[in-house]
Amino acid sequence: MRDIEFVKGHGTENDFVVLPDQDGTLELTAARVRALCDRSRGLGADGVLRVVKGAAVPDKPSDVDPDGWFMDYRNADGSIAEMCGNGVRVFAAYLVEAGLAEPGEFVLGTRAGPRPVKTHEDGSVTVQMGPARVFGRSQATVSGEAFPGIAIDVGNPHLACQIDSDPADLDLSLPPGHDPVLFPHGVNVELFRRKGPDAIQMRVHERGVGETRSCGTGTVAAVAALLHLADEPTGSSYVDVPGGRVRVEIGEDASTLTGPAVLVARGQLDRRWWDSVS
Repeated sequence: MRDIEFVKGHGTENDFVVLPDQDGTLELTAARVRALCDRSRGLGADGVLRVVKGAAVPDKPSDVDPDGWFMDYRNADGSIAEMCGNGVRVFAAYLVEAGLAEPGEFVLGTRAGPRPVKTHEDGSVTVQMGPARVFGRSQATVSGEAFPGIAIDVGNPHLACQIDSDPADLDLSLPPGHDPVLFPHGVNVELFRRKGPDAIQMRVHERGVGETRSCGTGTVAAVAALLHLADEPTGSSYVDVPGGRVRVEIGEDASTLTGPAVLVARGQLDRRWWDSVS
């Protein structure tokens, strides 16, 4: 059988392996995802983006176009995730580069529902992220210290904690402690502080991955939490993460994320290696 095409890309250094698989014929097991994302025995990535038509995805939301492109996203540990803001940008950039979508505006399917995107000439992509819904308050525990935070749904669960200290000083090598009742399927934890009137600094620990250089939905959650704490229903902010800068705008019923999408390399996975991974 033929080797398997792949593309490697990142959005603010949150990196992904892109696997074109229009008809959904690849057997993308959790073990293979883990192997692909392993930085020693595979290509290395924070996640896998399978490029597939909606009709080939049995668990897609009912409002996703079966004839449209669907971002089948997997975390580095092999688990399936609902949404990934940085991944959507890389996915959109790949479709345009591969001639599978025209530059400009189009709609992608995700497990969080349809996501309209717009590609720009400077290489950035704007994603309509849907509403950022506050659904409670809780706390994250990092190195024995508890940080209060706002629970926010951006298609996936987040706990965004505003702190006074420099996020760079925190140890995020281990998953932060969280309330398993409020977050029964785990949670992405953001720790952020203000850098000025129109910017915040953020670090993130993603469920199923660990600390990443950026998290698209996490930046939306952090700005939504910032506004919620200030009792402001709408607003915008730049977000500086270890991998770069994005801009988030929060509306009353919607949000947008704009940032870079970079395609780094392309090649082929050896079919013998693929078949050897159980």
